[in-house]
Amino acid sequence: MQNNNKDKAYSRSRSNQPHFKKKKHRGAWITFFIFLVLLIAGLIGAYNVYTNMQSAANKAYEPGLKKKERNVANVIAQNKPISILLLGTDTGALGRNDTGRTDTMILATVNPKKETIHLTSIPRDTKVTVPGDSQPFEKINAAYSIGGADSASQTVQNLLNVPIDFFAIVNMGGLEKMVDAVGGVTVKPPLTFHYGNANVVKDKEITLNGAAALDYSRMRHQDPAGDYGRQVRQRQVLQKLVLKGMNISSLPRYKEILNSIDGKLKTDMKFDDMVALREHYGDATHHVHSETLQGETTMINGIDYEVPTQQELLTVSNNIRKDLGLNTLSTLNNTQDTTSDNSSTNGTSSNTTGQATTY
Repeated sequence: MQNNNKDKAYSRSRSNQPHFKKKKHRGAWITFFIFLVLLIAGLIGAYNVYTNMQSAANKAYEPGLKKKERNVANVIAQNKPISILLLGTDTGALGRNDTGRTDTMILATVNPKKETIHLTSIPRDTKVTVPGDSQPFEKINAAYSIGGADSASQTVQNLLNVPIDFFAIVNMGGLEKMVDAVGGVTVKPPLTFHYGNANVVKDKEITLNGAAALDYSRMRHQDPAGDYGRQVRQRQVLQKLVLKGMNISSLPRYKEILNSIDGKLKTDMKFDDMVALREHYGDATHHVHSETLQGETTMINGIDYEVPTQQELLTVSNNIRKDLGLNTLSTLNNTQDTTSDNSSTNGTSSNTTGQATTY
């Protein structure tokens, strides 16, 4: 497919290959939804800021899963751990305005009692089956372009065998503006590279503005670890962004932050949910840890996919389940089995029978 057909890259008429299109640069964008929720701290008594926040939240609202796996309102009311799927699309900057793919996918589990946030990165090339898709398998970053947030959430839910309580989507233009709104983020790069506006030296702290942070999060080909190395830098920017935002006390700066997300953020979390989360889950930022679903590069029909081993997928799934206070399982279920290295290359499931999903 030629480059001038970008907007047709995910046409539903394709029937003989997965919905994948190779590009020299496909950005991976870190999301900052947690930051938006945490901004409510200290603002409830400031009426003008409160109403502005409510207006911003209402503009950002978009329905998610048609049917959630559990009653999220009850989960929040009982102060139990929740999950938020953070999605970053490669649109909104660099002249890209199409639907885009979610080249950043992070599942955040927030545990208020342990005061922890656990960030699990899912590689963009992970081989999955997308519910309702005409293809037997896809790269996971195509799920959003195929069926929107509902499709992306359901695909991750099936992959990891955990309930998705909320989702949040932000485009790369939002990242750039948000970083500028908080006055930049300071990071210690894990490697030396020069990519676009990002010119960094290993282990030498540097404060990045929005454009530099965007490129710092995008760079993949110069990193020996490829997309996995990029995920490390994405999580690094996310954590720094949250911490920087929590220390802001200027009301004009808050307004700038709200303006930066206008039209750039979509979530199925309503304003009242955000207020409840801030009240019950705000201290979870005390401890942030992360991991990546590690796959093995596998070529199928001339296309590279990341395919996790059965043990890797089971381990990561159980780590998230433990964070959510769910029971751990000893085997994969059927939907996971089509993703792991036990599945065949035509996308059909193996004969292994997994345990039923239990939430």
